Amino acid sequence: MPDILFLAFWNVENLFDVESADRPEKLRRIVAKDIAGWNQPLLDSKLRQLSTVIRSMNSGAGPDILGVCEVENRNVLVKLTEQIANDGGRKYLVAHADTSDNRGIDVAFLYDPLVASTSPADMFQHWVVKRYATRELFQVNFHIDGKTVVLIGNHWPSRTAGQYESEPYRMTAGETLSYWIERIHEELGEDIGIIVMGDFNDEPFNRSIAEYALSTSDSRLVINGRNPYLLNLMWPILASGAGSHVYEGRWNMLDQIMLSRGVVSGKCGWHQKGKARIEGVDIMSYPNKPGPRRFGIKPAERDTAGFSDHYPVSITLRK
Repeated sequence: MPDILFLAFWNVENLFDVESADRPEKLRRIVAKDIAGWNQPLLDSKLRQLSTVIRSMNSGAGPDILGVCEVENRNVLVKLTEQIANDGGRKYLVAHADTSDNRGIDVAFLYDPLVASTSPADMFQHWVVKRYATRELFQVNFHIDGKTVVLIGNHWPSRTAGQYESEPYRMTAGETLSYWIERIHEELGEDIGIIVMGDFNDEPFNRSIAEYALSTSDSRLVINGRNPYLLNLMWPILASGAGSHVYEGRWNMLDQIMLSRGVVSGKCGWHQKGKARIEGVDIMSYPNKPGPRRFGIKPAERDTAGFSDHYPVSITLRK
């Protein structure tokens, strides 16, 4: 079993399946304009682009576990795993559950069964009250070398309605996350390893993250604090002026990875190794402007040489 664990998260930007009978009529009406003309050749091109980036991570070995968001269904995730395997990458399995998102996009994990295992009984969706265009928090308990490691995937409400107008919804998501971190500690012990990852649509310093999700840059507070603080690994990247997403020419650090007390102290059996990273920069970036080159979903935005409007983020753990 591995002594090193490579974990990553990526908002793959509107990975919709082709038209299928499985898409409810209401959902078809909601997404009709966005995905007009979306067909199998376009999906195949998108899958090849995503596979290129995923296989490049971890020095070309690919991640052991990859969290993803903005995926429509399990079927399109299976297609992605098949593309990765056909391109010479790992043979991933899928951990997924349909959410009640109004555009039908979900949070999921791809994992290498030679490294980790899980089952439907180890997967939990945590409802966000006072929700607005957000997904349930998706918790998966992975079993790695005889120990349980909890991953929680997030995709919080966007800023489309305005950063401050939509902020209360992300605060509620942060409060929900903190509540479940505490419940997981009660159920599995204070030293359980919890890795929180996702597209939070807020920066590490925003209130939803720092106050409501109890995320901090202070490892001492995480280890010794009375509350279930999380160590946010993205502060050094933020301080460098980089980010995972660009909006109106400005870098944002919306995609983040956070660690629980058990990982920060090493008592869960795993320690952080090195710093968190932005992945895919050499592959994904525009040639003449900053930021990741997006593939797009709307007809006027599609660029088959693109990938996603977010860079992936990653972290390495060691025993």
